[in-house]
Amino acid sequence: MFEGMARASGRERGSPEQVSDRLRALDDAHARAGRAQKEMLRLLLELDRAGDLRSLGARDASHLLQLRYGLSAWKAHRWVAAARALQRLPRLSRALERGELGIDKVLELCRYAEPVTEAGLIAWARRVSLGAVRRRGDLAARASALQGAEIQRERHLGWWYSDGGRRFWLEAELPAADGAIVARTIERLAGRIPAMPGEEDAPFAGARRADALVALCSARVASDPDPDRATVVIHAQLAGLTSGTGGCEIQDGGVVHPATVQRLLCSCRVQSVHEDRSGGVLHLGRVRREPPAWMLRQIRYRDRGCTFPGCGTRAFTEAHHIRWFRFGGRTELGNLALVCSFHHRLVHEHGWSMRREPDGVLGWFRPDGTRYRAGPSPGIPLEPDTHDPPVLTAVG
Repeated sequence: MFEGMARASGRERGSPEQVSDRLRALDDAHARAGRAQKEMLRLLLELDRAGDLRSLGARDASHLLQLRYGLSAWKAHRWVAAARALQRLPRLSRALERGELGIDKVLELCRYAEPVTEAGLIAWARRVSLGAVRRRGDLAARASALQGAEIQRERHLGWWYSDGGRRFWLEAELPAADGAIVARTIERLAGRIPAMPGEEDAPFAGARRADALVALCSARVASDPDPDRATVVIHAQLAGLTSGTGGCEIQDGGVVHPATVQRLLCSCRVQSVHEDRSGGVLHLGRVRREPPAWMLRQIRYRDRGCTFPGCGTRAFTEAHHIRWFRFGGRTELGNLALVCSFHHRLVHEHGWSMRREPDGVLGWFRPDGTRYRAGPSPGIPLEPDTHDPPVLTAVG
């Protein structure tokens, strides 16, 4: 009886020959996966170099991976970095293609491998764990981040307007240690701030840092409980603001474009002041506020993050009026949606639009009016969503 059970168990496990065949098949599948991964990285790099990814609703190549294939931000950035590094690391590229190394080890090695070291690193990486490969990269990153000696300087910060009020200049002189804190903070934020169309290349790194500084100050101001925390008076003619022409003047400051003012109307307190030709005040309208705290909490609970398909980021998000405030849109839950600063600018300054359907589903539309859908296009019509959206209750 026991002998029969042993024979049956052996048949279930398979003979050594069967195990060997299955293992070879598994190795072949692993090599095919490596070839497919290498091809994906190559195509990703070509797509990144080809043109503007904003037509796909993405700010850059890593954002496209997050939106279309559901990768985390951390892994998407590693994929893009590896795609670029493999252009100069032919041995590591072949190791991935042949299945000698898996994609995770290749991603880590691309952080610090050089053409003169890649052969030795490949042999070493085959012997050790993924954790060991990653730790070596972390040590190399920390070594490169060491700071030099600190030199004390006199502190100074000043600003002024120029070019007829169109430009704002900022100048600062700080101790090196303090300056390193400022620089590190702005650089880290700049890595998360999406670039505007046409500003993706390295020469526009300064523009990204400027956007990061504005976002940092805006976030601090938004957290201030003072109801008059950031009073900026903007003088604008109604006709010019509605048509998007003309200029809007900041009191005691410079001028801004009407499109910028229209975007600010989504999340700022607005008070209308009617004046006569000589500047005398005829009527002072009541202050119309941005969503109150309880409504903003509900919107964040309901939407969870940016509502652009596949985005979902919770960083630098704002409550956007689907029907614009200046067109009579009400500040109420049904007319508000959470968007990040990047996709907010796409709506107000680059022609994108959004609409909430009768069933509550939020649709996003390209400038040409076609509906945007995240994810790969399988070539077959999508099945309609027959599930009703969940009913959410107030959380505060």
